[in-house]
Amino acid sequence: MANLSTNDKQVLEKLFQMSGGYVLNFSDRTMGEFFHDDVGINIYEGKYNYASGSKANRMRGFWQVSEDPLAGKSIIKLIEYIENQILIGVLKQSDFPQNLVDKGKEIGDRLLGKSVRKENITEDEFLKKEFKEVSISSLKLDGAITSILEQRLDEIKKCLHSKAALATIFLCGSTLEGILLGIASNNPQKFNVTTSSPKDKSGKVLQFHEWALSNLIDVAKEIDFLNEDVKKFSHALRNFRNYIHPYAQASEHFNPDEHTAKLCWQVLKIAIFQISKKV
Repeated sequence: MANLSTNDKQVLEKLFQMSGGYVLNFSDRTMGEFFHDDVGINIYEGKYNYASGSKANRMRGFWQVSEDPLAGKSIIKLIEYIENQILIGVLKQSDFPQNLVDKGKEIGDRLLGKSVRKENITEDEFLKKEFKEVSISSLKLDGAITSILEQRLDEIKKCLHSKAALATIFLCGSTLEGILLGIASNNPQKFNVTTSSPKDKSGKVLQFHEWALSNLIDVAKEIDFLNEDVKKFSHALRNFRNYIHPYAQASEHFNPDEHTAKLCWQVLKIAIFQISKKV
């Protein structure tokens, strides 16, 4: 029996839309083909029969008798199926909240024996992380953009030395966006097939120049270019950068200090370091 708690099953049943006896948009035939081709089993074997024998009950029967690795594989493969169906416009992204998808992946990874570590790091802990000097060239971006980004890193260091906190924050935010846009442009297939990829009303993924920084951060995390703590603080940096508008800064009484500037610089450095390990 798969090691699934009641809460796990409730998450999975919601994610796989199992109310009413269904599983996602599968017919009897396509569900059989999916489990044969992607999971490597015959879901209509007698041992998986449970209660009414509906597709949802077949899934419940499968969970009751399968070992953890097989159940974990099926969960991850079903999530990949969801992502592909969203990509081609068959399923709607709005029906699959990211936190629900992430929880499903966490359950699948746990059953597969992969370590799942939740990050709840404080600002001070994040600032204490030690990193050597980062290199823009390690990101393998276009030569012209690499030169511009290197100039920006030099400007950030000068701003930090001069205690120009607001300028540091704006430069860190724009540099992070430039890096992520460049990485996305170099890896279009990876960035375009995630559940976080922004889409238009017809379900088509937007062109990269139409992506917001928040989209780039979320997708970079989803494909493991960034980890959870960097995603968290990157969104904080993104929010700080919005205060480039004086009225927004005034309305929120935002007056950044040296600590905030150093935090933003640390976000950028660690993001560069993590991305460089993936390209």
